[in-house]
Amino acid sequence: MILKTYSRMFTPDCDKTLTLLERLHGREAHLRFRYGEWDLAGIGDVFVVAGTRESLAPIADSHGPLIVSDLDAVEAELIRGGATITQPIVSVPTGRMLYARHPDGLHIEYVEWTDDLVERLIRVPQRAGRLSSEL
Repeated sequence: MILKTYSRMFTPDCDKTLTLLERLHGREAHLRFRYGEWDLAGIGDVFVVAGTRESLAPIADSHGPLIVSDLDAVEAELIRGGATITQPIVSVPTGRMLYARHPDGLHIEYVEWTDDLVERLIRVPQRAGRLSSEL
């Protein structure tokens, strides 16, 4: 079910954070968009979320995102496993997402990318023998 995992970094300034990350990765971010009050970017296995302290407060304790192939199946499995859905499934610029608190207390974001993103950022690199972390 899990196609890709990211380590999330919270920052007040996406551009400043990306400047160094892009130098370290040797490439530009493969995802970059705005969602609500946040600027978001993905590079390698890092997902940058930029905003004010106040705007980031609702997700400051969360991890991820974990990119999954079937969000409905993941939601059902989470519920069967005793997780609490803290943000029901909603549409986002990259597809659909939800937040769940696992029985151990971990708060995780799960995202189902659009077919286009899965093809471009997962399948094409796989066929070329590259890891998605190399994006």
